[in-house]
Amino acid sequence: MTSQSALPEGGQATSPLQHIPVMLAEVLEALSADAPEVRRLVDGTAGAGGHSQALLDAGISEALLCDLDAQALAIARARLAGYGERVNFFHGSYINMGQAARALGWAAADAILLDLGLSSLQLDDRRRGFAFRFDAPLDMRFDTASGTTAADVLNSSPEAALAQLFYRYGEEKYARRIACAIIHARPLESTSQLARLVADALPAAARRKAKIHPATKVFQALRIAVNGELQAVEAVIPIAIDLLRPGGRLAVLSYHSLEDRIVKRRFRELATTVVAPPGMASIKERRARVRRLWRKPLPPSSAEIAANPRARSAKLRVVEKLE
Repeated sequence: MTSQSALPEGGQATSPLQHIPVMLAEVLEALSADAPEVRRLVDGTAGAGGHSQALLDAGISEALLCDLDAQALAIARARLAGYGERVNFFHGSYINMGQAARALGWAAADAILLDLGLSSLQLDDRRRGFAFRFDAPLDMRFDTASGTTAADVLNSSPEAALAQLFYRYGEEKYARRIACAIIHARPLESTSQLARLVADALPAAARRKAKIHPATKVFQALRIAVNGELQAVEAVIPIAIDLLRPGGRLAVLSYHSLEDRIVKRRFRELATTVVAPPGMASIKERRARVRRLWRKPLPPSSAEIAANPRARSAKLRVVEKLE
């Protein structure tokens, strides 16, 4: 969820250059951006470039910015144009950061940042279909040039598959009711059509008690499925560790429990040494590859949440690669 910002009254998005990077002070400190040995940064989720700009200003010598979203990458290019050859860009998934870094001649990175999920740029773009407050085609792709759209998923998937998707990726209690309603209403084409259908599918009591819009979890689940987000998070952690030099650090910002569980589990596994007891050769031994800077995730400050409500669910986890 790169470069988050609070949404002004009336639902109009701020300028991309005004978007506020989440937990910026904590990220700068965690990645030791002002240390002389920390020279090369990989920003796996560039967004508008806010985190990268601050890290460059803090002392990073050279940065590689990756993003699946060509529109976001164009904004980051414009924002960082004044940094010249210190900044490099890669249009693609962060799971390919190793190839992108090697193409620049980098043997390793000193710091890697992953700011997961949906960016404010994407959420506030009326054309992209991420938000139900705007009427738009059901797209939801980070990379609008390829892949399956949310409409494709909704209009072609069996009822059981849709119910499983909403339950697994949205933790939606009424996943089966919603999936049934979608099957009977297909084809679906717009965000407002889907949002109304989901709200109508829920029991009246559930709608009255809801603290969030009834369609929130369904939209989250669709976006995650369309972009393969959880699979990418699962895959990228060891890739990032491989790219880091010993002593380098990986910082991950997550925004919902599904992402954070994966990051937590991966970090715990990589920080654990396994030694087989005598006579237990079947147990696969491994050495810890990282150390965790702290066991529990770091949340945003109350002051940041007050200034930027979209930061309220952020969790920061950081590991350092061992020798």
